[in-house]
Amino acid sequence: MKFDKSDKIYVAGHKGLVGSSLLRQLSKQKYTNVIFKTHDELNLENKDDVEDFFYTEKPKIVFLAAAKVGGIVANNNFPVDFLMTNLSIQSNVINACFKTNVERLIFLGSSCIYPKNCPQPIKEDYLLTSQLEPTNRPYALAKIAGIEMCWAYNRQYNTKYLSVMPSNLYGLNDNYDLENSHLIPGLIRKIHMASIANIDKVVIWGTGSPRREFLFSDDLSKALVDLMQLDDR
Repeated sequence: MKFDKSDKIYVAGHKGLVGSSLLRQLSKQKYTNVIFKTHDELNLENKDDVEDFFYTEKPKIVFLAAAKVGGIVANNNFPVDFLMTNLSIQSNVINACFKTNVERLIFLGSSCIYPKNCPQPIKEDYLLTSQLEPTNRPYALAKIAGIEMCWAYNRQYNTKYLSVMPSNLYGLNDNYDLENSHLIPGLIRKIHMASIANIDKVVIWGTGSPRREFLFSDDLSKALVDLMQLDDR
């Protein structure tokens, strides 16, 4: 799919880890018509506001990187928030893309959509084959619903919506909160604080046995722009 550098691109979630990286990558590749809105300017949970925005702006390409995200503690303590907020954002944006004839949508999911104990390395075929990790199940189910939305629109209306499931991310503009961050920023924060306080030991959650795959956010954003340009097939 070939796009002009002046085609209008909407990045939803431009202040987050992935969204901010996408802005840098699109600028680096000389895309000149990238639009975005803060939460105060556009609440993606409000269906009418989202549709008004899409009908007014008429973007040709949309990156849906907006989501409510958090670490183990946040997911465990606020399951309703992670389920309902993400379902609302996804439903509103994806449906608005359809109504306004967006040519390509890239939907960002998460590797936590896969079963807790699925074989390694993870394959797409393992999706929905067994139980999810209980602590982030509401978030994972919301993301699975987003994948299904994209698939359903593609099947019924021949749209070109892609779902991308990155591995554990880290990078510029990450969240370093000790309660709500993901693994790498949490480790950096704990080690930094220990270094400042001259503490020679840092306590890390878990047994140390799980294996994780990490991806730098700027590498992901480059791949996302490449995916945007895939053939229609």
